[in-house]
Amino acid sequence: MPFTPIAKGEIGAIVTSLEMRNKPSLRALPATDLRLERWPNPTADKYRTLYRRIGEPWLWFSRLTLDDAELCRIIHDPKVRIWAVIDQRGVELGIVELDFRESGQCEIAFFGLVPELTGKGHGKWLMAMALQFGWSEPGVERIWVHTCTLDAPGALNFYINSGFTPYQRQVETFVDPRLIGLIPSDAAPQIPVIP
Repeated sequence: MPFTPIAKGEIGAIVTSLEMRNKPSLRALPATDLRLERWPNPTADKYRTLYRRIGEPWLWFSRLTLDDAELCRIIHDPKVRIWAVIDQRGVELGIVELDFRESGQCEIAFFGLVPELTGKGHGKWLMAMALQFGWSEPGVERIWVHTCTLDAPGALNFYINSGFTPYQRQVETFVDPRLIGLIPSDAAPQIPVIP
């Protein structure tokens, strides 16, 4: 099988899109000492700070390429709903961002917890809440999400075990965000930098 080279300074990832077309039956929520707080209009700086804390280990960068006005056009849109995961001290430790801008659809645009909370069952609680919020929106016929090979190793199976069905796979290439200063050069050490 032939290999497809990726240009120096770029990164490649396989992106898997998954969907859920039927509302799942209600399950008991896992116990947690975390809570969700609706973020109706976070400032661009506050949003980016949490986005970075969650996403830098996985090279999340798409929202870092937007200026404040572009970012706020998305995150302040009334059809985009954001919740922050809050601990007992009031510190933001995770995010759920649901995008209802396409009729009948709910995209889980961003979903994640800071690295120190992963693998402790909090993700199951957070997904149960995201699905509850997504399916409670009138007219929603489909919830979808995508993940990639740069994400946490268990992310794809997590989504499948949450009731999503994979329906599409794509290859994405992009300039390494560490090389252009969007993310610190020591982020995501599991992914080598090839300048």
